[in-house]
Amino acid sequence: MLSYLELVELANGDVVLQRSEGDENPLVTIRFSEETREHINGSCLEIARAMVQAGIEAVSVAAADEGFADEAEADLDDPELQSKIIH
Repeated sequence: MLSYLELVELANGDVVLQRSEGDENPLVTIRFSEETREHINGSCLEIARAMVQAGIEAVSVAAADEGFADEAEADLDDPELQSKIIH
């Protein structure tokens, strides 16, 4: 069964990614601080859409990279390659 996703801005200002079938539990919740809301001037839904799209693309790239896991396993002995830090 094909499941569609939708972004919804809730009454409290949170933006949630949920299944369109009305599942009560959102898959993702994005909450912007008041300071951020002041800077983005009502563009919360558009920014949340871009954030979710970037996340989906990152997962797609990571899934594609898993196809090369056997080749990368040889590098697991190198401690520098085991750490993952994003700044």
